[in-house]
Amino acid sequence: MRSFFHSLVSIILLAASALALPGQASAQDKLTVYTYESFTAEWGPGPAVKKAFEAECNCVVEFVSAADGVALLNRVKLEGAATKADIVLGLDTNLTADAKATGLFSPHGAVSGVSVPGGWSDDIFVPFDYGYFAVVYDTEKLKSPPKSLRELVEGDAGDKIVIQDPRTSTPGLGLLLWVKSVYGDKAPEAWAKLKAKVLTVTPGWSEAYGLFTKGEAPMVLSYTTSPAYHMVAENTERYQAASFEEGEYLQIEVAGITTKGAKNPLAEKFIAFMTGPKFQDVIPETNWMFPAGKTDKPLNPAFDKLVKPTKTLLFSPEEVAANRKAWVDEWLAAMSK
Repeated sequence: MRSFFHSLVSIILLAASALALPGQASAQDKLTVYTYESFTAEWGPGPAVKKAFEAECNCVVEFVSAADGVALLNRVKLEGAATKADIVLGLDTNLTADAKATGLFSPHGAVSGVSVPGGWSDDIFVPFDYGYFAVVYDTEKLKSPPKSLRELVEGDAGDKIVIQDPRTSTPGLGLLLWVKSVYGDKAPEAWAKLKAKVLTVTPGWSEAYGLFTKGEAPMVLSYTTSPAYHMVAENTERYQAASFEEGEYLQIEVAGITTKGAKNPLAEKFIAFMTGPKFQDVIPETNWMFPAGKTDKPLNPAFDKLVKPTKTLLFSPEEVAANRKAWVDEWLAAMSK
């Protein structure tokens, strides 16, 4: 899920959202959306989404950003019923069971046109995009990329990788689950081996990818769709995703309405808008993920050149909720030795 620049900044809110002028939306006609930093960056989907929805609703959209998806859920948990969020956008299916257990999210209304691998049925959360985690590598620095997760774990310790922290980052959590799905009970030993190859662990995706594109490491945990950015925006095929024989771990990103948002009519309108073309057409070339709803634009041909997973790996939300703490503790124990 993500925008591709070396440093990311949060979108600057318009001063008019605080001081409504005559003829503009009134103060109460505001929708507050919690999301991750790269979504709200000026080169991410946020600005186009904000402009398009505000034109439809005659309201003000306020984005509030956190470093990454896990950090979003942690913030909402901390705020509890006092949260200012109407919508939380940027969790994924690895977090939905945990999010539901908070009691801070409300059922959404009817949605149509949603399509993700494996299908979708959930009365609380609605997907807005999806993609597959991947090890992205620099072809100028790494001539023989790993062909499997096991080869990554057990390969040359000199071939460094930047990864993300599973306690704050959805890609970091995705790698944790990817390793668990392949290694099972042997995951602690796998982390102990991989540790020697990890250059650093970052709080979120943007910091990790920035280090990678600056040349700090030849590999980074990202997405199979990441090379499309470089092909489209930079006209280069230098950066590629490795294809792993065990398959790739799927990420489905979702949005949900909070109990506070259930009282705001704009929340349901935003969810309906999110699944339509004015939102979905923006996703492929700003968030660099696959759209999960209705689109009017075909994907750029660059997407046809991407790695296509031979197998989709995915734990159920309930499995993740039941085991996430224990699996994160395994990761911490191995990485801290």
